[in-house]
Amino acid sequence: MTAGEVAWPRLAGPLELRPPTRDDLERALEWRNEPEVTRWLLRTTVDPEAYVTAWLESIDDPDQHAVLAAVDGAIIGTGSLDVSDGMGQFGGDAWRRSEGLLGYLIDPAHAGKGYATDIARALLDLAFTELGLHRVTAGCFTDNRASWRVMEKVGMRREQHGVRDSWHAELGWVDGFTYAILAEEWRATS
Repeated sequence: MTAGEVAWPRLAGPLELRPPTRDDLERALEWRNEPEVTRWLLRTTVDPEAYVTAWLESIDDPDQHAVLAAVDGAIIGTGSLDVSDGMGQFGGDAWRRSEGLLGYLIDPAHAGKGYATDIARALLDLAFTELGLHRVTAGCFTDNRASWRVMEKVGMRREQHGVRDSWHAELGWVDGFTYAILAEEWRATS
């Protein structure tokens, strides 16, 4: 299935997930570069025009499923599922386009309402139910408790605790977590 074959918009709890428009992205930029948001991101600031261009270009990429989350017309979050090849030996194709990398971001004014969990759950369902992926991973700094709690709420397991493996501009070398879930684990919990 390609990006063009994925049906949007779709509901995720009270949220509507949909591909971005220029207007939506400009509204997301109102909170995207705030310190509360950037504290736990790898890209701490984004150039507004480059941000909008990259998101709009991702719409036609069959391996990128990037969406904005709206509630009552307000853009309150973003989500992404990037598809890639897994690790595998040549001689078979099962590993091609078999993995996903999950991401989500919430406007601080709407934090604590379960919206990140709704986004993550909807993108995992897309990954395993429609795209037929084998495995999805996500990562965060260990101090980003809100993010790793979302991963655990949607059934992902902590696979890696990297000791001082992640550079943080304010904190220096800090620990990082990697979480994952397999298709069969998702089906068992859905």
